[in-house]
Amino acid sequence: MPLLPWNEIDTVLLDMDGTLLDLHFDNHFWLTHLPQRYAEHHGISLAQAHSELLALFRQHAGTLNWYCTDFWSRELRLSIRDLKREVAHLIAPRPDTEPFLRALRRAGKRVLLITNAHRDSLSLKLERVELAPWFERLISSHDYGFPKEDQQFWQALHSDVGFDPASSLFIDDSLPILRSAGRFGIAHRLAVRLPDSRGAAKDTEEFAAVEDYRQLLKGLPAESSGEPLRRPGSHP
Repeated sequence: MPLLPWNEIDTVLLDMDGTLLDLHFDNHFWLTHLPQRYAEHHGISLAQAHSELLALFRQHAGTLNWYCTDFWSRELRLSIRDLKREVAHLIAPRPDTEPFLRALRRAGKRVLLITNAHRDSLSLKLERVELAPWFERLISSHDYGFPKEDQQFWQALHSDVGFDPASSLFIDDSLPILRSAGRFGIAHRLAVRLPDSRGAAKDTEEFAAVEDYRQLLKGLPAESSGEPLRRPGSHP
């Protein structure tokens, strides 16, 4: 893992699912739990459910619909929100997430969460894992109407929060999204080697990949207390 030039990085942009949170929940939901419930609801075999869902997934992959719980609830005639709650106990952070966020806070870096997750999904994750206090902003691509794969997302993000791409670090488990960020000019990009703790290590192709965020901390200065930001109404 190469050392990061922390003196050149002011802003850290972090994905959520597969980056800060274990992707096992999402993979289990979409590939196992949803097909089972879909088969039961529509009175079809599990094999047919997998076949129908796979065709839909391929059709909408990389679009905003793919990440939209409202879209899938309408399309499948099921409450995706309710089905996700059935397996919400599987939502968990990576073990290295909090030490990394604490170190970024201590170093005085500007830290933003940028996720393709729908606000419904984001809210459910935040019920289970206390991420919000570490971030200046929690941004869903649905706020802008474009997924992170689209250059219009990055343009909207830049207009909204005013970051400098040349002094920003972006970490994501999606290679197409990392490439999209690169086209926008984000100078420092890292992939995630093992987004799903129960899955196989990922070939991250042209991208350097992080296996443990604590490996990134060398050279990161300590300027403040490292305590999370607290918003009105947040619990100590």
